[in-house]
Amino acid sequence: MAVSIREVANLAGVSVGTVSNVLNRPTAVAPRTVDRVRRAIDELGYVRNDAARQLRAGRSTTVGLIVLDAQNPFFADVARGAEDAAAERGLAVLTGNSDEQPSRENAYLDLFEEQRVRGVLLSPSSETLEAAQRLRDHGIPVVLVDRTAPGSDFSAVAVDDERGGFIAASHLLEHDRRRIAFVGGQRALRQVDDRFAGASRAVSGVPEATIEHVTTDQLTVLAGREAGSVIAARAPEDRPDAIFAANDLVAVGVMQALVMIGELRIPQDIALIGYDDIAFAQSTVVPLTSIRQPAELIGTRALEVLAQLIDDPTRAPETIEFEPELVVRASTTG
Repeated sequence: MAVSIREVANLAGVSVGTVSNVLNRPTAVAPRTVDRVRRAIDELGYVRNDAARQLRAGRSTTVGLIVLDAQNPFFADVARGAEDAAAERGLAVLTGNSDEQPSRENAYLDLFEEQRVRGVLLSPSSETLEAAQRLRDHGIPVVLVDRTAPGSDFSAVAVDDERGGFIAASHLLEHDRRRIAFVGGQRALRQVDDRFAGASRAVSGVPEATIEHVTTDQLTVLAGREAGSVIAARAPEDRPDAIFAANDLVAVGVMQALVMIGELRIPQDIALIGYDDIAFAQSTVVPLTSIRQPAELIGTRALEVLAQLIDDPTRAPETIEFEPELVVRASTTG
């Protein structure tokens, strides 16, 4: 059973108000009394209920962060950037993983609202932003992360994914690849759709080049491995000569499938490029060419924008969009 503040007061021989002052304003209490109260706290194992205190005060010291896939190192880096920026402001970050499921995203948004967080950083799992709008209507600012929302009045911090897709496909085309497979995800996810759209635009400028979308249910290593096995099983004339993976995890899975089969060489038979440039990309069996996103910087800037909205709810929305960067390694040029 949890120890109450009254029990601490009784053991220390002081009032409940004195215990509260020791916890919140110790300089207002005589040092000997502070020592007596703290000994009672230690003896009883009292832990104060910060959530209840914040609810009474109507003010929290936490912000929420909802990511699409907590197992993706890209989002771990985003979270790190947000956490560092939050700590500088006396805030803590509570992280939820939607797993690309709108129902889970909405459940976390409901939970964060119940916890009265100061604001929310959200990487949306769908085009619908109704739940995020509800939070804003209730006075909780929301900033979109890793995705913009053209036509809306949400602030957002992201990379230009359409541009990133164009750069990736252009790199493959410059190395004489003409049958490109874009592997991973569903077009309903904005990031996937934008990356495919950019790649398609690049391909459209080369008359003999083609592009197809090999969809997967998730953007994971396992999903990439399954897609890679399917591609490798095709007849040689039906196989792509280049694969643009929707993210690095999918690219790693594709690489595993091709390497395990052993009959196809990267990049001689199939060139491979990923997206995100996670730390592991340079350590794969064949070092992976990728499109780099400044993940930690995205998290940092998103938290900064959120903090500004917390301080000034009337602040005009802004979109910060970073330029993607091509990082060339052996998987496309070896």
